[in-house]
Amino acid sequence: MSLTQGMKAKQLLAYFQNRADQDAREAKARGDLVCWSASVAPPEFCVTMGIAMIYPETHAAGIGARKGAMDMLEVADRKGYNIDCCSYGRVNMGYMECLKETAITGVKPEVLVNSPAADVPLPDLVITCNNICNTLLKWYENLAAELDIPCIVIDVPFNHTMPIPEYAKAYIADQFRNAISQLEVICGRPFDWKKFKEVKDQTQRSVYHWNRIADMAQYKPSPLNGFDLFNYMALIVACRSLDYAEITFKAFADELEENLKAGIYAFKGAEKTRFQWEGIAVWPHLGHTFKSMKGLNSIMTGTAYPALWDLHYDANDESMHSMAEAYTRIYINTCLQNKVDVLLAIMEKGKVDGTIYHLNRSCKLMSFLNVETAEIIKEKNGLPYVSVDGDQTDPRVFSPAQFDTRVQALVEMMEANMAAAE
Repeated sequence: MSLTQGMKAKQLLAYFQNRADQDAREAKARGDLVCWSASVAPPEFCVTMGIAMIYPETHAAGIGARKGAMDMLEVADRKGYNIDCCSYGRVNMGYMECLKETAITGVKPEVLVNSPAADVPLPDLVITCNNICNTLLKWYENLAAELDIPCIVIDVPFNHTMPIPEYAKAYIADQFRNAISQLEVICGRPFDWKKFKEVKDQTQRSVYHWNRIADMAQYKPSPLNGFDLFNYMALIVACRSLDYAEITFKAFADELEENLKAGIYAFKGAEKTRFQWEGIAVWPHLGHTFKSMKGLNSIMTGTAYPALWDLHYDANDESMHSMAEAYTRIYINTCLQNKVDVLLAIMEKGKVDGTIYHLNRSCKLMSFLNVETAEIIKEKNGLPYVSVDGDQTDPRVFSPAQFDTRVQALVEMMEANMAAAE
């Protein structure tokens, strides 16, 4: 009997999150390779080669959500990492320094002993991709230099025009093939193309059920609270090429569909307004942001951030052009017009009444063009918006009082619009 038989989706989420970390620890103990990977770098290659995967961005987000970011940020500060650098990167650098000290001395530093961080091993290689930001290149190059390990870089150019031209897909597919060649050298064995097809198929099944979950927000009232997407993101990032994600997402999507049929909704009849969240979650204050909006009877039914992992492609395409397109059409890797089009489509599908834009202190790209984007979208659909200051993992930047004041204003504007339309 399977250990997961009968588990609800939330139980599966916790089980498989822990299982993925355990897989990496066991791989390290066996002497197998462990890779630290950027969140939207293709995992398909490493999974095909049997390399255990850890995702520093997801790991840092987990530390932030568990209120442990400051300890790691202070370690990074002492090592000279500037506060203007990505806070995911700084949390990860702090954690890496603690693991290095443990490896050298055989004793865990107190800051690591007391940390709520999931226990993951040091990597034997890193792989990164610049389809969400160029900071990732320097971050992972630094990890490789500090640990004296290989660094595989997959270059994905910014899309200044849409649709994506064939030459761009061909260039990225060549980057994929180069990464495969590097892995063959690192692993000392040839790439298994038959297994690669199976891994791509698995990835597409995971993505399919991930999109089933996101689609539930279109119903009014909604059985899905969009903040749940933030919680389940750990598996679409870390396990999309494993059946861990497929099993969990299918269970959650099935549960939501059953709730919809039974008339069971996320806010149990208290839903009044619907909003879009644009940007990364404020992980150290995720509970506050959720509770504030729930207290105002406002539900998140639109967000583009989890949709970054809507990585659907043709798994049968041996040229890898379809896969290349999936990894380059990330909306923050595209021109302003496409970003506007993506957000407008999400707002329409989610039947939202307004937008919260997270102006992220240390993630410049997720905040880049937000002012222009917000004004263009308001001009097109007339819906109100507010901007809130914060950061994905540095808790010092976010002000709960400021957040509450601004979202109260948004809710008032949304309610006024709804009253005027009646």
